[in-house]
Amino acid sequence: MSDRITLIKNAKIVNEGVVFEGDILIEGEFITKIDRSISPKSADVNVFDAEGKYVIPGAIDDQVHFREPGLTHKANIETESRAAIAGGITSFIEMPNTNPQTTTIEKLNEKFDIAKNTSYANYSFMFGGTNDNLDEILKVDPKQVAALKLFLGSSTGNMLVDNPEVLEKIFSSTDLLIAVHCEDEATIKANTEVYKERYGDDIPVKFHPIIRSEEACYISSSKAIELAKKTGARLHVFHLSTGKETALFDNKIPLSEKKITAEVCIHHLWFNDKDYDEKGTLIKWNPAVKTENDRSQLLKALLDDRIDVIATDHAPHTIEEKSNVYTKAPSGGPLVQHALPALLEMYHQGQISIEKIVEKMCHNPAILFQIEKRGYIKEGYYADLVIIDLNKPWTVNKDNILYKCGWSPFEGTTFKSRILYTFINGGLAYKNFKFYDTKYAKQLTFNR
Repeated sequence: MSDRITLIKNAKIVNEGVVFEGDILIEGEFITKIDRSISPKSADVNVFDAEGKYVIPGAIDDQVHFREPGLTHKANIETESRAAIAGGITSFIEMPNTNPQTTTIEKLNEKFDIAKNTSYANYSFMFGGTNDNLDEILKVDPKQVAALKLFLGSSTGNMLVDNPEVLEKIFSSTDLLIAVHCEDEATIKANTEVYKERYGDDIPVKFHPIIRSEEACYISSSKAIELAKKTGARLHVFHLSTGKETALFDNKIPLSEKKITAEVCIHHLWFNDKDYDEKGTLIKWNPAVKTENDRSQLLKALLDDRIDVIATDHAPHTIEEKSNVYTKAPSGGPLVQHALPALLEMYHQGQISIEKIVEKMCHNPAILFQIEKRGYIKEGYYADLVIIDLNKPWTVNKDNILYKCGWSPFEGTTFKSRILYTFINGGLAYKNFKFYDTKYAKQLTFNR
């Protein structure tokens, strides 16, 4: 443990549904005191004046694709974790569809080694399920691994689990939280053929949400939920994209007691199908960005707690890859640097409160994944803290985009709010577009 002592003064602290003015004392990696006013006990204390700015817990992103190993021309753990802390995301959970895929304990440990040496943000990984790796799944240590990831619709990395018997066996055999990408493959294939007959490979991207349709999403997510109820599995449904799916989820019980949970991603809260004309394949995601009615229904379900978590599904590709015709342009885009500023823009527009943003990006991922001592501003917790200026506008452009791929679907957007400082485990890691050389990141652990 470091002997660093930092005192953050004059903060507007956002935590557990309230905003209050106070000071935060950090000793080493941990928050040791929160009070209305704290005086430094010695000259060794680094006093940091927040000047009345908002201080929130570091966001926890439960779904990112940082592309390492094997796809590092797009991104790597070092570059994307830097972008994450610049966006106020202090912890990430990365997906298994790298190359090679994270479907054995050996490959999982190799990724932990990479992150230990290169990550700027706290890290964990999901383990990938396939049609034939149940033996490896059963070796996973639930205290070290966030969850098991299953692709029930094809996505980057060809990890589709499409054998119903295998699927039920996995659901029945593991105590791990099972996180799923839900899109029905047969529906998508049939829809794709209709449009390929009409347009060939150069299908207008505006048809993407019709090809990867509401029906494709609902068929798959409803089946996954039915199977979870049948087997008693702990299920988390990734990136809801339709209003129809929100009816499948409950808001009558506390999150800590839910067996079936859901998330929404920033792009499904921000964009709608009218944006394809301007953005084209830059906003081609799986599942697809759909209608304005879907967007508003997702926001409503988020606010009434049917949806539990906001994530990014950060999935960068090069601009050359995204510039291909529809059938060859990969789905996914970079988001970790801009997700929180975009949500704060929605706060300025009156769509969501800052307390609700903190609940869905910080508190709830910690509850849902049982992450130890993170996601809150509490005494005894790790000092993952983000200081925000709600009134310091900036415009996203090539000069300030930090992703390795060098582009953003938010390019040209002016955000009113700026991430000024990011503390990781008590260390100041980022200051207004500048990084410090010391890496303070740690592997996430789980209280299971």
